[in-house]
Amino acid sequence: MRKQTEDAASAPSAAPRHIGVIMDGNGRWAAARGLPRLEGHRRGVEALRRTVRAAGELGVSYLTVYSFSSENWRRPAQEISDLMGLLKRFIRNDLAELHGNGVRVRIIGSRDDLTTDIQSLLKEAEELTCNNTNMTLIVAFNYGARHEIAAAARRLAEDALAGRIDPARIDEQSLGARLDTAGVPDPDLIIRTSGEQRLSNFLLWQAAYAEFVFLPIHWPEFDRSALEGAIEEFARRQRRFGGVAPVSAPAPNAMTGS
Repeated sequence: MRKQTEDAASAPSAAPRHIGVIMDGNGRWAAARGLPRLEGHRRGVEALRRTVRAAGELGVSYLTVYSFSSENWRRPAQEISDLMGLLKRFIRNDLAELHGNGVRVRIIGSRDDLTTDIQSLLKEAEELTCNNTNMTLIVAFNYGARHEIAAAARRLAEDALAGRIDPARIDEQSLGARLDTAGVPDPDLIIRTSGEQRLSNFLLWQAAYAEFVFLPIHWPEFDRSALEGAIEEFARRQRRFGGVAPVSAPAPNAMTGS
């Protein structure tokens, strides 16, 4: 109880409702230490566990993590196999804790290229936790934002051809409702580790007005302190969404009192 009180007292005052995280730098972290890339990915899973727990404690409602992009299939076959093994272990070992903490798990991305066992695990995670409301963990797995947008546009075209929607009435909301993230608020903050400063095909549509924090540390080094620092940086930003910042009234003149 005392630990929870201390955590609450030290937490940033205004956590974003939705945070997206590009978990980058596992391989470089391992290479810098003379370790195999697999060890970097293992430490990356540990960082993910820390981040999910910290995000829940800090009051984040939605956490989206970029775990495996559709471009990652270009990596060596052994590394892909290792990553799939880590995913299986994460779901098998951590799903009970996530469920017990009231975390809902959602998976975004294509499942067409995934093996049957992976598809079954993803479905199990979603179905077991579908009624949880404390926090939503969105795992972008085999995900690419361009593919997501193209698929949404294709569904819109199919609906228009079938007469289910008037093409003249298609708007941003129409397309947004057909994205993988339908029903989820857009991210307020996107964090990327490893010092790279790009989105890498992550939430391109949804990130239109997100704030970005790029950290020089590699993902295995990410912890609660790093998350709190990113949230504090977010709190200092002024979000105008294309508008004009409010102008503060001038301070009274000490000489005239006006």
